Amino acid sequence: MSRISEERKAALLRRYGSNYANKAGMPGRGPGMRGPMMRGPGMRGPGIRRPGRGDHQKAGGPHDGDGKEKSKKWIEIIRRMFAYIGKDAVKIPVVFACVLCSTLASLGGSYVLRPVINNLVYADRSAEEKLKNLVLGIFIMAGIYSIGILCTYFQQKIMVGISQNALVKIRKDLFGKIQRLPVKYHDKHTHGEIMSRFTNDLDTVGMMLNNTLPQLFSGFVTLIGTVVLMFMTNWILALVTILTVPMIAYVGSAIGNRSRKYYMGQQQALGAVNGYIEEIISGQKVVKVFNHEETVMEEFEFLSDELRDKQMKAQFFGGIMGPVMGNLSQVSYSLSAVVGGILCITAGFDIGGLTIFTNYSRQFSRPVNELAMQINTVFAALAGAERVFEVMDEPSETEDAPDAIEVCSETQPKEGARPIKGEVVLKNVTFGYTPDKTVLKNINVTAKPGKKIAFVGSTGAGKTTIINLISRFYEIEEGQILLDGEDIRKIKRDSLRRNIAMVLQDTHLFSGTVMENIRYGRLDATDEEVITAARIANAHSFIERLPEGYNTVLEGDGVNLSQGQRQLLSIARAAVSKAPILILDEATSSVDTRTESLIQKGLDRLMRDRTTFIIAHRLSTVRNADLIVVLEHGEIVEQGTHEELLSIEGRYKQLYTGVIELD
Repeated sequence: MSRISEERKAALLRRYGSNYANKAGMPGRGPGMRGPMMRGPGMRGPGIRRPGRGDHQKAGGPHDGDGKEKSKKWIEIIRRMFAYIGKDAVKIPVVFACVLCSTLASLGGSYVLRPVINNLVYADRSAEEKLKNLVLGIFIMAGIYSIGILCTYFQQKIMVGISQNALVKIRKDLFGKIQRLPVKYHDKHTHGEIMSRFTNDLDTVGMMLNNTLPQLFSGFVTLIGTVVLMFMTNWILALVTILTVPMIAYVGSAIGNRSRKYYMGQQQALGAVNGYIEEIISGQKVVKVFNHEETVMEEFEFLSDELRDKQMKAQFFGGIMGPVMGNLSQVSYSLSAVVGGILCITAGFDIGGLTIFTNYSRQFSRPVNELAMQINTVFAALAGAERVFEVMDEPSETEDAPDAIEVCSETQPKEGARPIKGEVVLKNVTFGYTPDKTVLKNINVTAKPGKKIAFVGSTGAGKTTIINLISRFYEIEEGQILLDGEDIRKIKRDSLRRNIAMVLQDTHLFSGTVMENIRYGRLDATDEEVITAARIANAHSFIERLPEGYNTVLEGDGVNLSQGQRQLLSIARAAVSKAPILILDEATSSVDTRTESLIQKGLDRLMRDRTTFIIAHRLSTVRNADLIVVLEHGEIVEQGTHEELLSIEGRYKQLYTGVIELD
């Protein structure tokens, strides 16, 4: 018997079901949640995240507001989708013409059977004449069907090109938008949630553009054409067939509604299972450390059973749709055959006409079913497109002021740019991530060119926030940050960031060679400059010991390197940038003492002649700073050199001597 409590079961379904529902298992988030509850290597942060904006738009179409607002929203989404077709729009009529010809060829080929069969069954013609007419009929049918095949080929070829060109444009715009979004957007959305826009959301859009539109048109033409040909063949039989439509529509609608309901539950359960798997695999070390293997197996078994139950219902109703509709069409077919037989005996209705009519009658429900299924695909595509456009409509980073200037370092002069030495001054800076909570209050710090400024304090004191403001990841609300006397809001954002190098606690290495990863700090750096930067970072010796030296390919974020080696490459990347301002955000907190000593030597070389801001939990690493700023609750409580702060016997000395802990 499962040891999982009912409360825990409800929590599992609520947590993973809401985070992953209707995303086909792609990682995402629900209101107030940013990621997994556990964390392991490679995860971005602790389990419970600060509240953010949830995914309120689920699969199935936009659903905010009343029906009229929905319709307007759908129309706008469709307009935006088709705007990406652009110049290819002139090909759409050709596609529809091909679909029309293919559909008419299919219907017309069947209609040719009428004279062929009549030619064979009536005895007033010679065998030679019957054979001649049969061969002629076969050739005519072959020609008609060949035209249909060619039209289908060209329709598919053209439509694939149209849809893929449109998807490329959407994908490029989406990726470009991601690059322009402010850091706060990425702070509130998980990687998986953003990735789902590029994968399953765009896949549904591509499916609609590539297949659904032609099939909708084909189904509509087939339905109209079938009805017209049935009336042309025999109007009495056509009426008999059409009388069965309400019954077929009612049963199909009832099954479809049940199927849709259970399908939504299946998607939610599938998302819960996939979300749980993704989280537990990512946190395997945590699971093993606390011996929770049995617990997670039981929880997974519960979620898996929930998925099985919902899949059985969804697939049952989805599976019976075809047979039920097929049998109902057989009822229509049987009625047509019986009435047609009577007409053949009593009213002179021809055998060929009865044959093709029963064929049309049997196929009559097929375009109806196809149209219904394609409508569901359209709704899914609209939901996917809405989520994509939702990201595109997010506000980008604020535009630079029209009179914004460009700056450069004195060692890297650039035409039209103002050289800077690297003096940074924070004047009365006040800031909060949300209007109701102030994180920094009246911060005043002066960093002279080439000096080292260290920020220390408890978690949440505002250390990293200051760094975010200096880099303009967030815009300050009150006060000023000056760079060589110029307000950074009057400096072009990309120009400002080119002159700031960062070494973070969590290093990130891209797939590529060691040389390419270091050169990422300045893409026009020569091989000699890269090697010089590696020497500055104390990384040259270990790089040379790699199998291919600087040409060694790193994969999976440098999994074949130690944490210390990855950090040294990060330092080399900062060194090659030659930026006059350097930010070290707990650059040595995740390595051992011996490796820290090696990294510290590289950092010491890197900090020479650079204005450096240091955030460190290990206070031993900031002893040599020119100014140590002690922050608590967003305010500066002390500042001075190491010796000065020890002499006043305040907060810093308590932290340094361990009287109180720096958490």
